[in-house]
Amino acid sequence: MAEDPNFEEEFYRALLLDETNQLKDLNPEMQEFVPKPGYVIKLRNNKEEKVFINVCTSDKIPSPREISDKELMKILESVDATQYRVPMSIGQAHVELDNKRQGCTVYDVAINPTFYSKLKNSELFHSFFLTIVFEGLESKYNIELERTWAVLKNKKCMGSLHPHCIRSKSKPVIMEMDDNQGEAIKEEDVNSDSKASTPKYKILREPPQGRPEFLVIEILLPGIKSTKDATLDVGEDRVLLHVNPAKYHLDINLPFEVDNDKCGAQFNRKTKVLTVTLPVLTES
Repeated sequence: MAEDPNFEEEFYRALLLDETNQLKDLNPEMQEFVPKPGYVIKLRNNKEEKVFINVCTSDKIPSPREISDKELMKILESVDATQYRVPMSIGQAHVELDNKRQGCTVYDVAINPTFYSKLKNSELFHSFFLTIVFEGLESKYNIELERTWAVLKNKKCMGSLHPHCIRSKSKPVIMEMDDNQGEAIKEEDVNSDSKASTPKYKILREPPQGRPEFLVIEILLPGIKSTKDATLDVGEDRVLLHVNPAKYHLDINLPFEVDNDKCGAQFNRKTKVLTVTLPVLTES
């Protein structure tokens, strides 16, 4: 890195500002889909009214990272259980008729089909999933739900499933440059196993103390001449990088939620370092 202690900070700020100016006139792309039916949860709210939750699936929803029951248990017993996140889409509430032809409130919750299969085979994951679903519904709709529930037998959905609308994955354009801004990660730090598909990386915080204004991820990609075959997806708390043909793959869970509409990425062809700059969302 350059000797000037302010050089790195100014470089990242300039990179972020340049990317933000290019993206400021673009609206995030929205994607509409109708999920597939799965199963139905029946419970009541604090007013003793019937509530139904349609647990459904769609491949439009990304799957959470793969962990075992043992790993999940360790996370749940840790200080911060939020380090494991489950992507899901909570649809708009709709009114349907139950088997007694009485009105009831129904919520549709869509998850990835792979994770749905995991729920069927793990009571631990299923209980964890329902906990975050109940909390998510209570937060979104300002309601209180009882924690006594039942799965309806031989019923895949209550009423009809309504369309969901989600924001497409943010795919920042990777800008390439030839000038040497300094080698943040040394070549010898990379795993020497030529078959390794996970590149070496590090996450920097700016400022380094307290809640950062943005995160900077530096990823070393030796052997890459261009990023034309690279795909970079940025979510609010996750970064996915894939370099074809099956050269590198990286899946990072971020320590803070970021504004994925204003991120920037730059690849230095000399140092082989991909720099991803992510503005951190302010606490609500």
